[in-house]
Amino acid sequence: MAKLENPILMATVGAAQGLRGEVRVRSFTEDPMALGDYGNLHSEDGRVFEILEIREAKNVVIVRFRGINDRNAAEALNGLELFIDRENLPDDELDDDEFFYADLEGLEAVDADGISYGVVSSVFDFGAGDLLELKAPNKRPTLIPFTEAAVLEIDLENGKLLVDPIAAGLIDLPDSDDLKGEIPDGKPDASDRKSPPKKKRD
Repeated sequence: MAKLENPILMATVGAAQGLRGEVRVRSFTEDPMALGDYGNLHSEDGRVFEILEIREAKNVVIVRFRGINDRNAAEALNGLELFIDRENLPDDELDDDEFFYADLEGLEAVDADGISYGVVSSVFDFGAGDLLELKAPNKRPTLIPFTEAAVLEIDLENGKLLVDPIAAGLIDLPDSDDLKGEIPDGKPDASDRKSPPKKKRD
């Protein structure tokens, strides 16, 4: 993709919709209807796509691109991934605790002792909160929650994430037998406490 220095995946084209060249598109923007707000979209083979019309549908948006005027042309786009350049994303609209997924990928997850747990390879949202996938050499990928409890600090400048390995599920708590006798009588043990609220960083 020679035309884009730092491509960001924005959408994937699905099946054709109707006879006028419209296609079903899975948009990865927070507001699916905002897909066209960041400029023209680009495919890996260098083609440029301008959105002429967009409307909401269940789980997708229906899009008509300039130059795609019939069902055959629309069907030829099925499976096409569409990108923009990172510089087109508006940083000034982000709150202090918001980040673009693309900026998190490639960051190294380390704890307070400098121990590395891998590099962020993907960000997922399965509906119960964002998850970061960490990949480390010779280890299986690991998912950690993207919460303030698990991810303590994000240092984009130095390419680091400071994580709490226990809250992130990267290491286990000490064995319960080791904790016996440490909780004073009359106070609830850890199993009685409610989990702190989790705040989505994105």
